[in-house]
Amino acid sequence: MQVPLEITYNHVSRSDWIDDYIKSRVDKLEHLSDNIVACRVVVEQTQNPHRTGNPYRAHVEVSLPAKRELVADKTDTVTDPQVQLRPIIRHAFEAMEKQLKKENGKRGGRKVKHYHSEEPIPPVATVVRMFEEDGYGFIKSLSGEEFYFHRNSVLHNDFERLTVGTQVRFEPEEGEDGPQASTVQILDKPGVAGSQDVENDIEQPAGWERRH
Repeated sequence: MQVPLEITYNHVSRSDWIDDYIKSRVDKLEHLSDNIVACRVVVEQTQNPHRTGNPYRAHVEVSLPAKRELVADKTDTVTDPQVQLRPIIRHAFEAMEKQLKKENGKRGGRKVKHYHSEEPIPPVATVVRMFEEDGYGFIKSLSGEEFYFHRNSVLHNDFERLTVGTQVRFEPEEGEDGPQASTVQILDKPGVAGSQDVENDIEQPAGWERRH
């Protein structure tokens, strides 16, 4: 983004976990659209006389080129902000993601490399970002393209073993929100013995098959 992320709290105490969660959701927005100029997020307790309980609202504004603005809101009644604020924020960002997806469609959509089943070896990538608490991360392929992955996509329940720099094989596909990895398998971690063998494996020419 050209302008730093702005997070505002109204009648809500600022919290590190809310800040971190919002930043992770904004990071995902930036992977959906490469032309976001600015993003402003408001988390507030509203004064709505028509609602009982404690109504809270998450408000997301995204600025695009040519002074275009996208807005998404979610308001709900909360009894425990520590537990229930996250879903409100998530729903607001999910609504924004849908709007950005439509914008991408108007621009011709993202160009996603399609891999074919006849390739003898699945593509290789490196973990570049991890959001452990939220159960997802991003990997970057050798061609420089980034893919979103969920913890459920990591084979052998190895999500907890992943760190930035871990090398993986993956099966790419185009998800609703852009490129994603349907399966992720750990090859090695930085500094682990045997990584040279993996590198040699990666550099084999197309059509090469492993001999036993």
